[in-house]
Amino acid sequence: MSIVKLLHTADWHLGHRLHGHERYFEHRSFLDWLLHEISERDIDGLLVAGDIFDTANPSATSWQLFYQFLATLRQQRPHLNVIIIAGNHDSPSKLDAPHELLRSFDLHLIGAIERDADGKLNSEKLVIPLKDRTGAIRAWCAAVPFLRSADLRLSEELQNSDEDRLVAGVAEVYQQVFACINAQRTAGQPVLAMGHAYLQRGELSELSERKVLGGNQHALPLSVFNGADYVALGHLHLAQSLSEQVHYAGSPLPLSLAEQHYPHQLIELTVTDNQISVSDKIRIPTVVDILRIPATPAPLDDVLAELNALSLNELPHNQQPFLEVRVRLEKPEARLRERILAVLADKPVRLARIHIEYSGHGLGMADQMTSVPLDSLSAKEVFALCYQRQYASSPDEDLLGCFEELETALENVAS
Repeated sequence: MSIVKLLHTADWHLGHRLHGHERYFEHRSFLDWLLHEISERDIDGLLVAGDIFDTANPSATSWQLFYQFLATLRQQRPHLNVIIIAGNHDSPSKLDAPHELLRSFDLHLIGAIERDADGKLNSEKLVIPLKDRTGAIRAWCAAVPFLRSADLRLSEELQNSDEDRLVAGVAEVYQQVFACINAQRTAGQPVLAMGHAYLQRGELSELSERKVLGGNQHALPLSVFNGADYVALGHLHLAQSLSEQVHYAGSPLPLSLAEQHYPHQLIELTVTDNQISVSDKIRIPTVVDILRIPATPAPLDDVLAELNALSLNELPHNQQPFLEVRVRLEKPEARLRERILAVLADKPVRLARIHIEYSGHGLGMADQMTSVPLDSLSAKEVFALCYQRQYASSPDEDLLGCFEELETALENVAS
């Protein structure tokens, strides 16, 4: 029996801008490289675990890039299994709009789950067979998109239990989909689950991610996926494995300056009788560098001298490195940006951010934090700072969890 090979990727964030700089060249390069890898490695299936776009309202350019990729993919690899689910950054309705059209080309784009008037889950929409080149089913995929609180329903038994309701609601969706698969699959056909979520023990990016589905206290346990032989996850930008069979692919590009050294990758899977295993982790080439100069914040004169000595190869504007300048000051510098830009005037580099740390002012910790630029703080850090200044203590974990729930709910309303 033939071996089926799959690629697991996630978190493309098409349309992403890094501190105002567009990244079309990087995304175009990644998708071209991905097409090449699929061909060179003779891949049979592509799994994209959410956050195709960076916002719920992508630009026309981002949509065009996405559809051009799908069209080229289908022309070059007519037999390829393609399954793409929505992430928390994506608009479920916009991704679902072309569902029937794309399905006619055997391209599966899942934006949201569906329920009937009685609240019964349409599991069939989320169940997709993975076929070999002869058309024989070799495995099954539970293609569950990012689940918002409003998507969840609980049985009467679970409503009266002490189990976390959000976690129980997610687990119930997966178990219903697994039950639908088990009613159809035969011996030797393993089950692959896709998801876009924050799992317990997952490591977040420093600046570009947030916990989803109600905050850290609702992080999903691995037991949610009991019944799956492999779990292809999206949401966390740092590629990581939570168990032998549960993996985050990570993002193909650094989505914040703090992700400079992340090992961006694809995961290649091999499907054999009743088994799905990781056969390779493929590093994605970097096409645009990130520079953080100096390595740690330093006095302005030292920073300017280091920038002045910077030697870089001439490159087209859209390929020039992104630069974060890191300065330590004792007091605000009125012409800081102008002085830095003057030194960089003839350098083939794009200034993304000036990171400032203040020292030597003798303020308390809370007052020191007010000297930090807001763009270096998350919303939760601002909340914690305000609380500390008001009550002279730090907020407890329960209160921080409530803030994260409110933050996530506002994001969901906006999308």
